[in-house]
Amino acid sequence: MRRFGSLSAVLEADPKDVAGVEGIGEKAAAFLSMIPQVTRRYFHDRVLRDRPKLNSSEAVAEYLIPLMAGRPEEVFYVLCLDTQCRVVYPALVSEGTVKEAAVYPRHVVEEAIRHRAASVILAHNHPAGTAKPSQQDHQLTRLLVQALGPLDIKVLDHIIVAGDQVFSFARDGILPAYEPR
Repeated sequence: MRRFGSLSAVLEADPKDVAGVEGIGEKAAAFLSMIPQVTRRYFHDRVLRDRPKLNSSEAVAEYLIPLMAGRPEEVFYVLCLDTQCRVVYPALVSEGTVKEAAVYPRHVVEEAIRHRAASVILAHNHPAGTAKPSQQDHQLTRLLVQALGPLDIKVLDHIIVAGDQVFSFARDGILPAYEPR
């Protein structure tokens, strides 16, 4: 930890760099590099088993923060919900780079239909920034609300996670409404 500065820096470092530390071999470095992924998988499995009700911004944040913890790249999820706002399936629709993830409305719609979502919550992370939405985040939100609206699939929120910070379009009153054409 002296070399990398913190436990999280050790776990997120390239295993080759970690293996270069005296007393750490390739196997130990590989093991350490797997801990963030195993942790995310554990929380994901636990959440799927418990099928939580996401009926408040706090409940959504509690669900999403562990799901996105330690990810060095931007990811985009569509949380498919039933009529009681319980998670049916958290669909990972895109994994990108440290500053963006390509999200295609077709993929979002396909996941929502495949998992028979009554409603969805859109969610992505800003791994190296703040939870404040970008102009592209606003545009994407409008586009997805309009793509899902005709299918009677309501977008309840778009959440941005940056570490333990969470931004909610709905809570801030800026979630666009579906406008039939």
